[in-house]
Amino acid sequence: MQSSRIAMRSLSGSTRRFTAASMVRGLRQARNLHVQAPAAMYMRSDRLSQHPLSFGVSRTQVRHYADKVIKVPQMAESISEGTLKQWVKQVGEFVQQDEEVATIETDKVDVTVNSPASGTIIEVYAQEEDNVAVGADFFKLELGDAPKEGAAKPAPKEEPKPAEEKPVAEEKPAAQEKPAEPTPAPAAAAPTPAAAPSSTPAPEEPAKKTLGNRTENRVKMNRMRARIAERLKQSQETAAALTTFNEIDMTNLMNLRKEYKDAVVKKHGVKFGFMSAFVKASAVCLEELPAVNAYIEENEIVYHDYVDISVAVSTPKGLVTPVLRNVEDMSFIDIEKNIAGLSTKARDNKITIEDLTGGTFTISNGGVFGSLMGTPIINMPQTAILGMHAIKERPVAVNGKVEIRPMMYVALTYDHRLVDGREAVTFLVRLKEMVEDPRRFLLGV
Repeated sequence: MQSSRIAMRSLSGSTRRFTAASMVRGLRQARNLHVQAPAAMYMRSDRLSQHPLSFGVSRTQVRHYADKVIKVPQMAESISEGTLKQWVKQVGEFVQQDEEVATIETDKVDVTVNSPASGTIIEVYAQEEDNVAVGADFFKLELGDAPKEGAAKPAPKEEPKPAEEKPVAEEKPAAQEKPAEPTPAPAAAAPTPAAAPSSTPAPEEPAKKTLGNRTENRVKMNRMRARIAERLKQSQETAAALTTFNEIDMTNLMNLRKEYKDAVVKKHGVKFGFMSAFVKASAVCLEELPAVNAYIEENEIVYHDYVDISVAVSTPKGLVTPVLRNVEDMSFIDIEKNIAGLSTKARDNKITIEDLTGGTFTISNGGVFGSLMGTPIINMPQTAILGMHAIKERPVAVNGKVEIRPMMYVALTYDHRLVDGREAVTFLVRLKEMVEDPRRFLLGV
């Protein structure tokens, strides 16, 4: 009986000891679980936990999950690379979604790169004037909302340059104060440097012999100019180019414009110029002479059943040719509105690849610069190009009498492989008839 009591006491004691040890281990496990759970939640939410034991998770680990590498965007089907011309935003700056970040120059247009998300630029992978390929890493964003005003400008303050400028600025006044005290000394010292020029006349003599400015400046050819040069050379080497000329009496068209230009501006908000008449007349001629509106592809001739006319526009970077589509269905006012819109986009560097793609015929107006006569170059793969020139008053024979009329020379350069001389001459004669008598547009004759 006593032995059984002793056994029971020992059993109860071991039970108490086992229970206490189990409770300690359980508390430790619960505490570890309590600490690890917020850290795991923190890793999922990508936010810095407010738990006092959350210091074990580093900020850099979290930011790694919030960073996004932006690639060089697709610019056009035929363009695989470009030249980075400008970083509009710099490292450390915040950008909103769809905000402009950089500009890439291509063979045809300047492409604006916008940010696909809001965040802060933390790294760039290319410098200005570098060639960048489509799909390559471009810059890295730390995703997030705009920082507060107090935390928005920490990066510029870390630059050591302002700190270095202060001591330099402080040393200059100190150096100026010392020579200011001995005023008589400089007067006495003035003759001593005067003796020094005696050894200098030899090097000064060659400098006097150079007259005028004979320096040279080398500038890298931009992609657009290089592409234009390549295409023009290709045109000369490919097409059997030939040019035919004619002259147009602009009297009736100028009178029409003078009479209705104010009414057109008042009603339609666009200027009534001469281009609309030449574009519309060209569309009529192209429909009547399909070979001029076609092109050669290998051993086949491709004819168009529509008229898309490229209008040459001069820009600071070079000549671009935005396209007026389906001109055969346009009126004079429609043509003027489209030309005005495309010209503005081209000069503001907002022209797109789509605006320049295609075109079955080209019109170049060198007359706006004062050109009297010239031979334009075919815009391949097109077959012909019309060149307009300046309007000059000249004596001409009208009904057996000599009169002074405003005349314009026009030139048609065509690919003789496809277009015969008869068709080219017929084109200009028909163009001349319609422009000289605008009533033909209304009657369709």
